[in-house]
Amino acid sequence: MANQTIRLDDQLYRYLQSVSLQEPAILTQLRQETAQQSMSQMQIAPEQGQFMALLVQLMGAKKTLEVGVFTGYSALVVALALPPDGKVVACDVSEEYTTIARRYWQQAGVADKIDLHLAPALETLDQLLAAGQADTFDFAFIDADKSNYDGYYERSLQLVRSGGLVAIDNVLWSGRVADPQVQDNRTNSIRAFNQKVHEDARVSLSMVPIGDGLTLARKH
Repeated sequence: MANQTIRLDDQLYRYLQSVSLQEPAILTQLRQETAQQSMSQMQIAPEQGQFMALLVQLMGAKKTLEVGVFTGYSALVVALALPPDGKVVACDVSEEYTTIARRYWQQAGVADKIDLHLAPALETLDQLLAAGQADTFDFAFIDADKSNYDGYYERSLQLVRSGGLVAIDNVLWSGRVADPQVQDNRTNSIRAFNQKVHEDARVSLSMVPIGDGLTLARKH
């Protein structure tokens, strides 16, 4: 029995993965290739991807948004969870990393489900809003530059429908958000963002200690 979240040491983490993870081979291959990249720490944990896929399936989501693609793991895991007519609108600025993503999306047979926009995400989100797509998305995942989290969140909240879900990654920031001696701009941006969402009457939320911390905000 425990009245707070259990700490995961390496042994327990390996056990959790061994009895929880049901990762398709294509996702494992993408994760292994991404591990060879210099920025591999940007890869989400596989159990987080599986959790998001489950959420998407539970919601019956058909139209989702992603801000920050990297090598495409999160977009792929969500696309695989969507029905045949599902769509992921994905935003990123890196041709290099999304080239890897496109290759795996093609191999997985879901490339037609993923609409990639290579442009600053705020521009893409504003274009979606201008095109009348407010209140049409079921799910949004934010995992990009932390200084713009507030802008991504505000636009995503407009784009998702009532009852839709906005998921925001890295909200625990390797624990740095809880250390008052850490005062760099990115950490302070995440602290301010976390406080804002906590007080946001437009959503109900849960911050889940999975991966590097994942906030789930359901739009009223």
